[in-house]
Amino acid sequence: MPQTVLVTGATGYIAKHIVAGLLNRGYHVVGSARSASSHAQIRDAVTPVLDDTSDLDTRLRTVALDLGSDEGWTAAMQGVDVLMHTASPFPLEQPKDPQEVIRPAVDGALRALRAAHAAGIKRVIFTSSTVAVATGDLKPGKTAFDEEDWSDVNHSEATPYAQSKTLAEQAAWDFVKSDAPEMELTVINPGFVLGAPLDGNYGTSIKVIERILAAKDPMLPKFGFSSVDVRDIAEMHIRALDTPESIGERIIGVNRFMWFSEMAKAIAEEYPERKISTREAPNFIVRILALFDPAIRTIVPSLGKEHRASNAKAQSMLGIEFRDMRTATKETARYLVDNNLA
Repeated sequence: MPQTVLVTGATGYIAKHIVAGLLNRGYHVVGSARSASSHAQIRDAVTPVLDDTSDLDTRLRTVALDLGSDEGWTAAMQGVDVLMHTASPFPLEQPKDPQEVIRPAVDGALRALRAAHAAGIKRVIFTSSTVAVATGDLKPGKTAFDEEDWSDVNHSEATPYAQSKTLAEQAAWDFVKSDAPEMELTVINPGFVLGAPLDGNYGTSIKVIERILAAKDPMLPKFGFSSVDVRDIAEMHIRALDTPESIGERIIGVNRFMWFSEMAKAIAEEYPERKISTREAPNFIVRILALFDPAIRTIVPSLGKEHRASNAKAQSMLGIEFRDMRTATKETARYLVDNNLA
C-alpha cells in the first residue's frame, strides 16, 4: 500500500510542487490548509503537472488545520506515515512586533511535531530556510555558510522572519532530542526560491520578481540571496524520504548567490520592450528610500553583503543537480506576464 504523506501548508508555493512530486512518485498526500475548501485550488494547481490524474480525489485529500490551534491535528494524523511540515509565514514587510511571525512559526512547528509523535509517526521532513543558517557573520576561514552554521537571532541582519525560521528549526531539533528521540527528522534549508508557480497563489519571493517587472524602483539595491529553483527544493524533500543518510541532517538547498540586479538583467533579456531597471543604487540612496518604504527598510543591514551558502551536501547526499538560476528567474517572470499578473 502506498505511503501517505501529510504536507502542511499545502496551498504554499513550494508545497504545491512537493505535493505534485509526491503524487508522481506514487505517494498518497493529505494536504493541510486553513480551510478544507482549498482542496479544489490544490488539485487544480497540481493536475497539469501530474503523470497520472486517475483516482486523484482518493490519492489527494485536504484537511483544515491552523498552526495556531490544536483543533483537527489528531484526526489529520490518522493513517499518515510521513509528516512534511512546510507551513510558515514569510512576510515581504517585516512586522513591528517580531512575535507576530516568530510565535506562529515556533508554535506551529511544535504543534505539528507533537501531533505526529502522538500518532506514532516517525519520519519527518521539515522545511526551514537558509536564513536559519546564514544570517550573521561568516566564521573566520570559511568562504560559505554550511549546515554546521546557525544564524544569530540577535544580529543586526536578523529580521523577524529570520528569527522565526531559526527559532522554529531549533525548536524542532530540541523536541526530537528531548521528547521524541525515535523520530527521524530531516531539515531542508532552501535559499531564495524562484521558478514558475503552479498557480497564482505564490510566495513572497515571486513578489520580488513582480516588483522588478513593474520597474517600481528606478535603481535596485545592492542586495541578493543564495537562490534556488522551486523544483529542486521539492525534489530535495522527496529524495530525503528515500535517503536514510539524511536522517538527523540539515541540508541546504541553493544553487548560487544572485544580486537583484542580475535577476533584473535576466528579465530584461526576456522582455526588452519593458523598461526594466537594472542599475544598482548607491547604498546611501537606498538608506534614504528605506525611510519611506518598509519593504526596502528590511534589507538595509544586508546591503552589499554576499552571503554564500554551500550546496555540497545536497549534491553528495541527495544527488541534486541544481537548475540554472537565470533560467529560473526568466521562467518566473514569464509565468507572471503570461498570466497577466505583472
